[in-house]
Amino acid sequence: MTTSAAVLITGASSGIGAVYAERFAARGHDLVLVARDKARLDVLATRLRQEHGVSIDVIKADLTLADDLSGVEARLREDTRIGILINNAGMAQTGNFLAQTPASLEQLVTLNTTALVRLASAIAPRLAKAGEGAIVNIGSVVGLAPELGMTVYGATKAFVHFLSQGMSLELSPQGVYVQAVLPAATRTEIWERSGVDINTLPEVMEVGDLVDAALLGFDRREGVTIPPLHDAQRWDDLQGARQGLLGQLRQGQVAERYRSPA
Repeated sequence: MTTSAAVLITGASSGIGAVYAERFAARGHDLVLVARDKARLDVLATRLRQEHGVSIDVIKADLTLADDLSGVEARLREDTRIGILINNAGMAQTGNFLAQTPASLEQLVTLNTTALVRLASAIAPRLAKAGEGAIVNIGSVVGLAPELGMTVYGATKAFVHFLSQGMSLELSPQGVYVQAVLPAATRTEIWERSGVDINTLPEVMEVGDLVDAALLGFDRREGVTIPPLHDAQRWDDLQGARQGLLGQLRQGQVAERYRSPA
């Protein structure tokens, strides 16, 4: 089914989501495009229909709003044509932890974590029952690096990474492929929206290059795809170190360094 399945893409009006739409349309997939900006979605949909002859539905939705999120969830549960979910919608936020407001924190966490996991949860049972399908979650290398200073944003992306790996362990035996994509700085509108001048960044990846690399990982069925990581052994080493750490945990005993001296 996955080769001809319809693809639902969130955050599809620009940036990474729009390029995913272009690439999947070129592969002959029908699309369901989700974003807040319906005018931009309509322009993109019209162009892709004309260029590739695919069917495209447009859904105007703000995934931080309960009713809008519920509507997209319902579409994922009920539309059996949809076999691929690209969980791309997200936002960044400038300012250190102390500078965040309750409202801004709620919006960031709701979009980057709650909406993402609810959409994955909406489609996963149906894909597992069918024994095929794919869920792609867009994370970030920031989720590996609290040193980068984007504390709450990075925490949401760490959630995406952990969630994807856990989902993969559970769902891959049932035929469902789960991929986490971890971009670094990519030339999208997320920077301007968060108040950062992208031209001040030392290196920025072009969005087409990022998505093409992610799709190569998708075709290879990688669990985690990190397009800016040039030495893949580093990732293998990190996973090996993590497994080694887990092997050292002994739940029944406190470590020697935490024992009070006699």
